[in-house]
Amino acid sequence: MLNVRVNPKGQITLPREIRRKLKIKPGDQMAVILDGEQIVFRPFTNTLLDMRGSIKVKGHQDFDKIRYEVLKKRAKRDTGNEV
Repeated sequence: MLNVRVNPKGQITLPREIRRKLKIKPGDQMAVILDGEQIVFRPFTNTLLDMRGSIKVKGHQDFDKIRYEVLKKRAKRDTGNEV
């Protein structure tokens, strides 16, 4: 177990040993998860493209149609013509 101290701004420094083992570099993003009475830090290692196919869906997905519908709804929202 490694101890860290919280500074007055609420920040901590991850120990070098942990950063090296998990290959965490400056600028990397971390997920902070509250799990009961514990805080879990998990580095983001996957992009959305890396996760493609990780959720199973039934049937064929027409992404061009889905993208068009999302853009149409966003345009209505942005112009104040939201349905």
